[in-house]
Amino acid sequence: MAGTDNESLAAARLDDAARDSLIQQETECVFVFSGRDGWPSGVVMSYIFVDGTFWLTSVLGRSQVTGARADPRVTIVISNHGADSRQMISVRACATVNTDAATKDWFYPLFARRLSPAAPDQFRALLDSPKRVIFECRPVGAWTSHDSRRLPGDGRGGPTQA
Repeated sequence: MAGTDNESLAAARLDDAARDSLIQQETECVFVFSGRDGWPSGVVMSYIFVDGTFWLTSVLGRSQVTGARADPRVTIVISNHGADSRQMISVRACATVNTDAATKDWFYPLFARRLSPAAPDQFRALLDSPKRVIFECRPVGAWTSHDSRRLPGDGRGGPTQA
């Protein structure tokens, strides 16, 4: 539990189990990449997490595709802000932009079942478009995380939680 230091996030870091739970609970992330002008850019995207890798999808011509192809160094940020637990994680990753049929064949059904469980076949049909690409984002650095409820004063001036 955090003490009285509201500037240090060390005591608020998520352990591996809490991090994995947050990744499995959420379905959207902020995908951060370098834009053509070199400025960091970010877009909210849906993801699945399979065997330690984030998988996302986009379409050729979008800035995130161009950016990841030009510089594969990206960051994935996940937050459950608005939920009761107020947790977040971020991790640096190396992105590969896949266009091959083999990747699409396993990715579409899994992605559709995760994000549209009531109508996965219809969602899969929407995904299967000629310019569709699949991002494979492998974490390459230390994870940054925190649960703001574990900060002094619950991170908002209330009682600190365990």
